[in-house]
Amino acid sequence: MKNNSISRIRNYILIISILTVLISFKSSNQWSTLPIGNDLLWWIIQAIFIYILFKIKNHFSNPSIETNLKYINIYLIWNVICIVRGAFIAENYWEWKFLIAHGFLLLLPLIVYLAKSFKSVLIIVKTWFQYGLILFIFFSPFLWGDAVGKFLIPISFLLLFLPVLNTKWKFIVIIFSVYAITFDITARSNVIKFIVPFMISCLYYLKNIIHIRVFNLIRLLLLFIPFILLLLGLIGIFNVFKLDEYLGEQKTKTISITGEKGEENLTSDTRTFLYIEVIESALKHDYVLFGRTPARGNDSNLFGDYNKETLKIGKQERFSNEVSILNIFTWLGIIGVIIYFLIFYKSSYLAINDSNNIFIKLIGINVSFRWTYGFVEDFSNFDLSNIFLWLMIGMCFSKTFRQMSNSQMKNWILSIFDIKKKYPRSLLKPIRPSN
Repeated sequence: MKNNSISRIRNYILIISILTVLISFKSSNQWSTLPIGNDLLWWIIQAIFIYILFKIKNHFSNPSIETNLKYINIYLIWNVICIVRGAFIAENYWEWKFLIAHGFLLLLPLIVYLAKSFKSVLIIVKTWFQYGLILFIFFSPFLWGDAVGKFLIPISFLLLFLPVLNTKWKFIVIIFSVYAITFDITARSNVIKFIVPFMISCLYYLKNIIHIRVFNLIRLLLLFIPFILLLLGLIGIFNVFKLDEYLGEQKTKTISITGEKGEENLTSDTRTFLYIEVIESALKHDYVLFGRTPARGNDSNLFGDYNKETLKIGKQERFSNEVSILNIFTWLGIIGVIIYFLIFYKSSYLAINDSNNIFIKLIGINVSFRWTYGFVEDFSNFDLSNIFLWLMIGMCFSKTFRQMSNSQMKNWILSIFDIKKKYPRSLLKPIRPSN
């Protein structure tokens, strides 16, 4: 019976791994001339994904010894409450549609429990590099804009471990990273999401001379600087998004669209008006504390007309924005933002202050960066970017990952590329209380 249970869990993890590879296409569909699937297909895939995570959650968790995961539990409970509230206020097809799509996304943190097992994360990442990378090569001719970076998110994850990869995989990771960055330099999010992990990985070479206080300083700066910049922007002292004003000149790039050349301003402010619309909408409709639920969006003068007139929603709203923290605020309110922040704070704290290896510390820094970047962009989609974000958060929470030595983590990383290597099923055994 026990062997059957372990075999079933392994099969579930393999299914999650395969679905993760498929979600690579959903991640890049918006920028593809050959889009795969439709909303119904992706809802089915996401529903299976979430169902399996819920089904195997207890296998990888034990509340009696995992008090740190209380933040994940509280966040998931609050998300479910907001989803249920959304079901009571949704009034039309579009509101129900986005309630379903956003609901799946808000349940994605369930993958944190799976990520506590180094074997589970290994299977997911290994499967993607076995099949996802090959699929990318075949489908890359149909991709444009942000698609390349969205599809290659697992490559940016591996950049964190670049110093210990063998020569072959260093070359492969660097080549694909450079391709993702240079494919469309105007896709600023891709550039940042690949360059930052590379910069973080360089800290590996300083592991013997950098004191843990330095890691903590970097972590705290990344976690709290968004609040400082937000406050400075609100009181009119400094707006980080108005770079062109402070630089004194516009940074542009020549682009070609359907044969016509033009200039794109890379420092233009495309975020301030989003903050203004989201905050004014929350104040006007009094949902600052509890949110408007994932069925609704914020009032928008710039984007709302299309939804109101063309989609016949009857409301001048935008269901989601490019800035993920604005979506968390709109859907879940200040309560949701606070719980969300505590997850990043606690996971990065454990990664840096309670781990035996440099690699989890690097992941902790990257998780802190993703919190900061959530104030700039980071789309709120059920995609590879968010899957790997929650996997990294799960690795930070994982006592197993944190207890590994540098050499053990190095072996784990290198085993991603060892296709033939098998692992004993005992690695999937449930967590038991320890003395």
